[in-house]
Amino acid sequence: MLMDIIDKQERSRLMGRIRGKNTKPEMVVRRIAHRLGFRFRLHRRDLPGSPDLVFPGRRKVVFVHGCYWHRHPGCHLAYQPKSNVEFWTEKFATNVTRDQKALQELHNQGWDTLVIWECNAKDSVLVASRLSAYLGRSEDR
Repeated sequence: MLMDIIDKQERSRLMGRIRGKNTKPEMVVRRIAHRLGFRFRLHRRDLPGSPDLVFPGRRKVVFVHGCYWHRHPGCHLAYQPKSNVEFWTEKFATNVTRDQKALQELHNQGWDTLVIWECNAKDSVLVASRLSAYLGRSEDR
């Protein structure tokens, strides 16, 4: 079994600094959506999964998922930690199950969903294309 190179308190401090909102990929997607003329609400806690961007008039939501935490299939960023494997396997499985449940609940409530992965957020042309196709024409333009 491999040992962590830093102690438990330091690892806990580092992991505690990981944000769930206003992440860099999320900010990229928000800027692109705004630049395209789309207006949205953020992190609606009354909706399942608290979507990152909510377009109420269109009944559409966008999640910006980190590849590591949400286990983007086939992505190099979704690597498996080498230490505490049992904990991380369970943690990741719980995250994926929670994501699937939130998407299903949103669909059941009549919302359309789109997931943009962290690795895709690095390509602004791709994000703009996906958002435009998903949301249709902007009413503000």
